[in-house]
Amino acid sequence: MKLDELTLDVSQEIEIKAAPGTVFRSMIAGLSHIMGGDGIAMDLTLEEWPGGRWFRDLGNGQGHLWGFVQVIKPPTLLEITGPMFMSYPVAGHLALRLTPIAGGTLVALRHRALGMIDDKHREGVNDGWRQILEQIKQAAEK
Repeated sequence: MKLDELTLDVSQEIEIKAAPGTVFRSMIAGLSHIMGGDGIAMDLTLEEWPGGRWFRDLGNGQGHLWGFVQVIKPPTLLEITGPMFMSYPVAGHLALRLTPIAGGTLVALRHRALGMIDDKHREGVNDGWRQILEQIKQAAEK
């Protein structure tokens, strides 16, 4: 396998017309309610402290661990390490940086991963993050 087949590197930005604190709260809420590729909503729990889990609880001791909070500095930074939505050998890192700008907040997302990344995930990850950022924007601008 070639290195580019084993890596994922997604960078996206979005401007939101709301204060960083509002955007940060909307971001936490948005990361706790994500629409799956099949159109079914996934409710996740994001524990807001270093070492906190980001996971999907399916009940009866079942679920999926998406990652652990590596850094949390409200309202400017959230970093999560873990496989995210990939249930196979992969190490991932997600960074969401919020920067005040004139008229609102700039959210910069960077998702990097290393492992045996499934082609379907590689194809869908850009659209998936774009949809999540748009949902965060809509919630924060209400």
